[in-house]
Amino acid sequence: MTKMSKMHKRVLRAHGAMLALSACAALPIAPAFAQTTDSNQSLQLQSVTVTAQRRTENIRDVPVSVTALKGDKLDVLVSGGDDIRLLAGKVPSLNVESSNGRTFPRFYIRGYGNTDFNTFASQPVSLVYDDIVQENPILKGFPIFDLASVEVLRGPQGTLFGRNTPAGVVKFESEKPNLKKVEGYYNLSAASHYTMNAEGAVNVPLSTNVAMRVSAVGQHRDDYVDNFSDVAMTQKRGELDGYNEHAERVQFLYSKDGFSGLLGFHQRQTNGSARLFRANLIKKGSNTFADGTDLDKIVTNAQNFQSLKTNGINLRLQWDLGNYRLHSITGYEHIVDYSSRGDIDGGTPAGPGFIPFQVETNGYIENLDQYTQEFRLESQYTGPLNWQAGLYFFDEDVTGGSDNFNSTTYARTSRLRSNQKNEAWAAFASASYDLTPDWTIRGGLRYTKDEKEFRTIEATNVVQIGPSSVEESKDKINWDLSATYKLTPNVNVYGRAATGFRAPSIAAASAEVPITVADSETIKSFELGVKADLFDRRARTSFSIYDYTIEDQQLTVVGGNSNVNRLINADKTKGKGAEFDFEAAVSTALRVSAGASYNYTQIRDASLSVNRCAQCTITNPLNAVGRVVIDGNPLPQAPRWTFNATARYGVPFRDGELYVFTDWSYRSKINFFLYEATEFTGAPLTEGGVRVGYIFGNGKYEVAAFGRNVLDQRRITGAIDFNNLTGFTNEPRQWGMQFKGNF
Repeated sequence: MTKMSKMHKRVLRAHGAMLALSACAALPIAPAFAQTTDSNQSLQLQSVTVTAQRRTENIRDVPVSVTALKGDKLDVLVSGGDDIRLLAGKVPSLNVESSNGRTFPRFYIRGYGNTDFNTFASQPVSLVYDDIVQENPILKGFPIFDLASVEVLRGPQGTLFGRNTPAGVVKFESEKPNLKKVEGYYNLSAASHYTMNAEGAVNVPLSTNVAMRVSAVGQHRDDYVDNFSDVAMTQKRGELDGYNEHAERVQFLYSKDGFSGLLGFHQRQTNGSARLFRANLIKKGSNTFADGTDLDKIVTNAQNFQSLKTNGINLRLQWDLGNYRLHSITGYEHIVDYSSRGDIDGGTPAGPGFIPFQVETNGYIENLDQYTQEFRLESQYTGPLNWQAGLYFFDEDVTGGSDNFNSTTYARTSRLRSNQKNEAWAAFASASYDLTPDWTIRGGLRYTKDEKEFRTIEATNVVQIGPSSVEESKDKINWDLSATYKLTPNVNVYGRAATGFRAPSIAAASAEVPITVADSETIKSFELGVKADLFDRRARTSFSIYDYTIEDQQLTVVGGNSNVNRLINADKTKGKGAEFDFEAAVSTALRVSAGASYNYTQIRDASLSVNRCAQCTITNPLNAVGRVVIDGNPLPQAPRWTFNATARYGVPFRDGELYVFTDWSYRSKINFFLYEATEFTGAPLTEGGVRVGYIFGNGKYEVAAFGRNVLDQRRITGAIDFNNLTGFTNEPRQWGMQFKGNF
């Protein structure tokens, strides 16, 4: 038995002990929490409800490892105007990164994700916004504003959420219109680098049965990175790394006599810098910054810009039919235009450092149309049995590609343009049954049929290898089965087995690589957990352990000695680990929360090898032809450990409340690519935020000073693995002020 497996067993034994301790939480209250009955009632945490099983349930009763972000926690995270990547590490087992900046986020749950930067990429983590799946990665970056909650569902969700959910689901739910009164909020902040954030919403009842909610956000950051066209930094070309973004959402609610209809419109526009790649940012033989690195300056000779415009509409209808409830969910998402152009080599012919050749590219989408339709019928019985069943349809048509440019003349040197059509439909059913007042079992099935048609429609100055079109069609049945047992009225234990499926993926051709297809991947996952309300509901906790096996996992091979992207399948990938969540009201003044995860992943395929990078220090073995053997490696962007914690301390002051809030997250080291190399191992990262605020006017107003990444810990968070040691970094420290008002 290997040393790693022994260590892993010790970790799981320790976690098993924690599971037993958590289960014992129903024993008499610890002295530290002893209070009078009235005091305990005032300190009780509000129940958290989630829709992880497509019904509104107490989070304790759901047999899924799920974390919900709501209220103050969510508001603090977005106070600095950050994009969706801010969620990385804020809940157990979740990582989010991007090589495209504020667009094209890539999600990983339990180490399982996809590093593919292809325009047509699919991901095993599904993002669902207001019940509409956001399939293309460009759609996944919609700004975070005016939200009721964010839920992170870990593990396969293939029965109820369907397509591309073998790793899990990140679920956003907007605040909805209400029929009661005119109300709303406004939120203004200013921070370092002239970062501005303006957000607000207003709810207006239009009649006794109709209400409207309008919400919007605008974000700006000045270009603050000095851009030079020569290594001596004497020829300044301007500044980079700013952005302008705004998004709007309008919703109309109609409700009468057991029927409700919710119609929503949304749109987003983004302009600014593309991701800043920095040539030879990484010191050879290490994973630290090269000597003399100044992250407020860059040397590049290419054009750099990013623009995106999207819009969409969704309609959710609901009929209450007594013992049944019928849902119709219709969605349309449209990318009007997307373009991201930048200097991939990260420098000029003169440097910094050795740059064998220049690469300037533009990734783009000319048009994307996505239609989805779901019909779902659920029971509302008062007895032990309840069920839901439905039909789902998905249709996507997207045209996009990539251009290469001459970095001296800026003239386009080649173009590859492709189109992908994807149709899928599914039928699903799920049921729960209360065997006894303490035992509940749940199970579900889903049949999916997925068809893709991919073709090259333009290849200018690109000699395409192989066929110019590919068609794929797959079908699959997924299932899940779980059981929940109430140890006490406040402590539940559960077990869950589930499967997931991701249809074949297709990557566009290049000058050196034909159209590549990765076959469908499947996952089997097993999970045990405990969820408990503790100390007379002054605290809550959850703990889970899991084990999964992925068959034929789709992996993305990038770089080597050229800028290519191709897909492969690994015979098998193993994952195992544990997750922990905790929240408590320590006193009337102090609230705390904490989370942690241990995620172990390993690629198991002795036949797999990939091209090595040009200049890095490979730590994996090479085969007879000099390729890197990746068998036994962890998955990319999969930290072994993550931790997060928050604390809020508030005291009365004059006619309001003065408070201090802090939040922290940590992740251990990560691999950027499938192979392991000294330079392409991301160092551990700790990021923290602080906030000092005053709430006054009967809770209507708040003024606060805040800091994000207060340690100013800068890390290399990603790289380009050909040509040179090019990399990019996390966001810098921010200090700012915020004012909020409610009406």
